[in-house]
Amino acid sequence: MASVSLKLSIALTCALLLSSACHGLQVGYYKKSCPRVEAIVRDEVKKFVYKNAGIGAGLIRMFFHDCFVEGCDASVLLDPTPANPQPEKLSPPNFPSLRGFEAIDAAKDAVEKACPGVVSCADIVAFAGRDAAYFLSRMTVKINMPAGRLDGRISNFTEALSNLPPPFFNITQLIASFAAKGLDTEDMVVLSGAHTIGVSHCSSFVSDRLAVPSDINTALAGILRRQCPANPTPANDPTVHQDVVTPNALDNQYYKNVLAHKVLFTSDAALLTTPATTQMVLDNANIRGMWEGKFKKAMVKMGAIGVKTGNQGEIRRNCRVVNRY
Repeated sequence: MASVSLKLSIALTCALLLSSACHGLQVGYYKKSCPRVEAIVRDEVKKFVYKNAGIGAGLIRMFFHDCFVEGCDASVLLDPTPANPQPEKLSPPNFPSLRGFEAIDAAKDAVEKACPGVVSCADIVAFAGRDAAYFLSRMTVKINMPAGRLDGRISNFTEALSNLPPPFFNITQLIASFAAKGLDTEDMVVLSGAHTIGVSHCSSFVSDRLAVPSDINTALAGILRRQCPANPTPANDPTVHQDVVTPNALDNQYYKNVLAHKVLFTSDAALLTTPATTQMVLDNANIRGMWEGKFKKAMVKMGAIGVKTGNQGEIRRNCRVVNRY
């Protein structure tokens, strides 16, 4: 009976806290097996972000897109093969917009030279997302990212479509999408703040924000209509900054933009459609340091989604292909 009570207690604690430790993750996981791994990844990410801030935005987005599909298992990195011609990375939510693959390759190569066969690609994706946030926030967002993930062997085009919330979702759909991954409404609002950095293809917002009546700021709409074709196509689909005020900084400007109706997506504007989420937007916009603190916690919480252990995964030698034994 005592054993049953203990198991119930642990299960309840994990359910309430979604603690990374409950998923076998821990900070400093590679302290003995590859002590320099986090410094190595950070150095590689720094090179790419300082050359192009957009790569940093891509790495944060990659972490999100990886974790929401098959869990945080680097399935988003797998290239097409004859056996699997349509992996996640070719799905519309990822292709052609997802960036940062070369940065992950460089980090993996450097890590393999130091510690061959020890560090998973899934952990490198998590470290890279963390480090991109650090550099893009002018070193104010410092995340203690737990590690211990294994790499998955499955990557499916349709799973990305099914699991990644599209930019036209309303608030009810957004809340449900995040809840399905163990994330609450506040996590959704906080992680949406990553839209303060990076660019978007016009096709992601023209049809439901510019082509029809919407609450988008009139001046911003005019600027976007000059930048975007009325009917974007794969051959004519320019990109625009998501945050025109501080386009290369990870900060709380996004929430100020939401309040001013100067955001691109229906899913951004949706944050003002309930009293609870509106208050969260107001707090993140106006209370100094609040969003940054919540973002750090939400990134760690997201990083515990669907973690693979034991025979569920592996440590890939090459992040783009599963191991062949």
